[in-house]
Amino acid sequence: MATFTFTPHIARLPTLSSSSKRKPKFNSIKTTKVSLQTSPPSLSDPFVLQLAETLEDSLPSSSSSSSSLPFPLQKLRESSAETLLSTPWPSRRDEPFRFTDVSFIKQSQIHPISNPPQSSQLSNIPVETQFANVVIVDGHFVNSVSNLTELPNGVYVGSLIDLPSESIAKRVSEFVDGKFVGDLFWSINGVGAPDLTVVYVPAGCKVENPIHFRYFSINGGEEGSKELAVSNPRVLVLVENGGEIEIIEEFLTGDGGRSYWANPVLEVVIGSGGKVKHSYIQNQSLNAAHIKWTSVQQESTSAYELVEISTGGKLSRHNVHIQQLGPETTTELSTLHLSVGNQTQDLHSSLMLDHPRGYSRQLHKCIVANPQGQAVFDGNIKVNRYAQQTDAGQLTRSLLLEPRATVNVKPNLQIIADDVKCSHGAAISDLEETQLFYFQARGIDLETARKALIFSFGAEVIERLPSPSVRKRVENHIKELLNPTLERS
Repeated sequence: MATFTFTPHIARLPTLSSSSKRKPKFNSIKTTKVSLQTSPPSLSDPFVLQLAETLEDSLPSSSSSSSSLPFPLQKLRESSAETLLSTPWPSRRDEPFRFTDVSFIKQSQIHPISNPPQSSQLSNIPVETQFANVVIVDGHFVNSVSNLTELPNGVYVGSLIDLPSESIAKRVSEFVDGKFVGDLFWSINGVGAPDLTVVYVPAGCKVENPIHFRYFSINGGEEGSKELAVSNPRVLVLVENGGEIEIIEEFLTGDGGRSYWANPVLEVVIGSGGKVKHSYIQNQSLNAAHIKWTSVQQESTSAYELVEISTGGKLSRHNVHIQQLGPETTTELSTLHLSVGNQTQDLHSSLMLDHPRGYSRQLHKCIVANPQGQAVFDGNIKVNRYAQQTDAGQLTRSLLLEPRATVNVKPNLQIIADDVKCSHGAAISDLEETQLFYFQARGIDLETARKALIFSFGAEVIERLPSPSVRKRVENHIKELLNPTLERS
């Protein structure tokens, strides 16, 4: 039989405790290593510190003075290095990783990708002509194959080093400050990111066409090897008051069977009245680890919409953290995860509502079509004391197509405010016999009926992708992945 764990939680809490944060006090991993020799063993994980030092040594700036770094990037590395002092490598004993095994990363031969790709390595990257696009290869922004010629006046997309004005640099510096601390992988990215790619939209500017980020992983070990090349791309999207933009993130692989570890971070800051539509499509190697962080800050009356389709990776985990920082703020999250092999597809989301009349909707769907496949969902919504008249809804639905397929879901709704409309729900099942019978009673064979039901299950999320061309490409890819599975069943 298929395996599932369902841990719903809804609570009304009388108080909400807060925790203090230590201020960063040191400048680099290397100086930290010296102090660790006399530190209590419980404060550090030797593997994590060795990995962090390897990442630091691989960066081109590590041989020169830290003052040559752009100040925001220097702050980011210092705060991330401080966090790594007391952050161990996660295990199944840690609640956030109870159903997600990341030990195969630790057991691999990890090496950072230290240099930008050579021009000869870029010949197989397809040309994008429909949208303005950014190409990031193994964590490095590659201007030569990006196309950013038709951006509106005042909009900047490119490297932190090339920011066009001091005023934009100052605004960027306000948000690359290390105040928000995610988990270990967030901090590893902060230490290992070779650069920061910045998207800046000035106040009142509406960018009509999407910006397409294409992430390629071209270095890595051969299939079956323990070599794991790690990349740490980092992107900041800053939309000023009243600005609007659509971002498409697409993670691809240069060679379908290679093993590598992509560890990206995206930070989104939306000013009052701003709007961001975000499409995230993950289709990396089935031998890869893909662990992504998305952090979003929304000011009053702003709107953020995420549509996520994840089908690749041996291990794929998306950590989403969203804060509504003003009243009348809208957040919509739609996710489809598909596991057709020995894969883990994991979504951990956290939505913080702190102000009146906030609105949020979250739809999570997953299809597990392999006996060794697994899906994980941990969705946490907190409606705090001053978030009166909030309207929040959360729904997770899972489709298990094989007897030993596994899904673990944990919808979690915590409410302190007393004037709210909130709901959540979960459903886990195989295809229903009554639905199949309905098709067969009308002369439709069983295989066709199963295909129609499975595709329609995922189509509810796919149809929310704003771009028609991206939507069609994703739809065809999902069908290609599912057809062999349906033919075997």
